[in-house]
Amino acid sequence: MTAIKERILGAVTIMNESDAEKVWDFMIHNLSPRSWEDIEEVSPDDWDLKMLEDIEQNPDCHKFISQEELLKELGITL
Repeated sequence: MTAIKERILGAVTIMNESDAEKVWDFMIHNLSPRSWEDIEEVSPDDWDLKMLEDIEQNPDCHKFISQEELLKELGITL
């Protein structure tokens, strides 16, 4: 977390409820919403292309196991 985010979090933590609500209202009404359309699209580089090729050609990339099998293999019991 960046220093500015830590400062914001600290400030909100010690605010009373009324001030925190004002900050929330400010954020909702003044900061632009983010969506998938806001993400810049970039072309894959050589490393990305190599990974995509490996996914298509490597048979190990096409093997799947259930969550239960994974937990058993890792020795985790719920």
